[in-house]
Amino acid sequence: MNKEKKSKKKKEKFVEIKKVEKGSIADEIGLKPGDKIVSINEENIEDIFDYKFLITDEVVNLRVIKSDSELWEFEIEKDLYEDLGLEFDSPMIDSAKSCMNKCIFCFIDQLPKGMRSSLYFKDDDTRLSFLSGNYVTLTNVKEKDLNKIIKYHMSPINISVHTTNPNLRVKMLKNKNAGDIMEKINKLTEAGITVNCQIVLCRNINDGTELDRTIKDLSDLYPKVNSISVVPVGLTKYREGLPELIPYNRISASETIEQMSKWQEQLFKEKGSRVVYLADEFYLMAGYEIPSYEEYEDFPQLENGVGLIALFKYEFYEYLNYLKRRNIDNQQIVSSNDNNGNVNKVRKVSVATGVLAYEFINDLSRELEKTFKNIKINVYPIKNNFFGEHVTVTGLLTGQDIVQQLSYKDLGEELLIPETMLKADEDIFLDDYTVKMVEEQLNIKLTVVKNNAKDFILKVKGLDFD
Repeated sequence: MNKEKKSKKKKEKFVEIKKVEKGSIADEIGLKPGDKIVSINEENIEDIFDYKFLITDEVVNLRVIKSDSELWEFEIEKDLYEDLGLEFDSPMIDSAKSCMNKCIFCFIDQLPKGMRSSLYFKDDDTRLSFLSGNYVTLTNVKEKDLNKIIKYHMSPINISVHTTNPNLRVKMLKNKNAGDIMEKINKLTEAGITVNCQIVLCRNINDGTELDRTIKDLSDLYPKVNSISVVPVGLTKYREGLPELIPYNRISASETIEQMSKWQEQLFKEKGSRVVYLADEFYLMAGYEIPSYEEYEDFPQLENGVGLIALFKYEFYEYLNYLKRRNIDNQQIVSSNDNNGNVNKVRKVSVATGVLAYEFINDLSRELEKTFKNIKINVYPIKNNFFGEHVTVTGLLTGQDIVQQLSYKDLGEELLIPETMLKADEDIFLDDYTVKMVEEQLNIKLTVVKNNAKDFILKVKGLDFD
């Protein structure tokens, strides 16, 4: 590794180093937090993909501005794909691209005022689609961006399509650049990029024959278009000044299920895959039985709320039977003491869930009560007063609705809530209520359940083992 000092820096784009891993190549050559990378192999760095791609070579030429403003150059010889050991302020390095659309169904536009600022940011960044599974519209993507996706093989990409009718898509997204979606998808798939697609279904707008057209256009590109999800539009009570949309109900949800069932049957015969999948909400709303575990194939749209219940139910009975085989009996329960110091023989807990999932969670809870005789589970459906009656999913419940509706209820020893109610990696609800605030106001211990059936069973039982 050679190093030479040069004069004061020129005005160039740079990326500041946040952390240097001890013992790494970067540490060995003397890089420090606060140093700034100007280029790698004479190319500027726009984001983490540029950085990761450029450092893969066995010889890397690195230009860095040190804290004293001197420009240093390094020629680094290393193993192929060996990392340099650097971290940056943002995992993506660059800031996320914001959405340029004014979608008629946008959920963020339906948020009330006064919530934390991060909730109002609309990202529409293909890099986040690759890194985090976010869905993007591609309306702010230029030719060079598509070429970059192809160059780095950023696959899969999740795309919010909604309709393949160019004029209708322009209308729905309120963006004159929205009509070329099929051209962009074709370019990506022809280059070997796998695509998952999403359709937010709005009644009397992109449903019916328009939905048939969209499914046909996209499924023709299978397997590069790997899956298509159809989800119902979410409508809050905060829609003043926004386009009028009609919420789905039992009848319209049933019609959509019947329409998509025909497509699934046809596509399975033709392609060996159902390709298109409906959000769980449609089945719950219509009162239909959730499709079997096998019908979701490899669950390609799980992060989009598609197949969550089928997977949860499958894992629930798998783990429950495992516990039965291990003879996990009533004596292995974590007991608590009452006010007189006596050991309680029955463990009583409560579960808060959304209106739509109530029947499902309640059925599983009754199954646990039958299996383990010394537990009692109270399941409470929480109506979403904060966002409005048409929002029925569990993940959009707020702390204040839980407090208001569960005050003076029999909650037992603990109140269990799913982690989908909370901000990622934080104990905070959408309305900025914290877990501690809810605990204090309800005078109950709040236990957060991970998004899997095993953790649900263990938390209900009060057990802590694998």
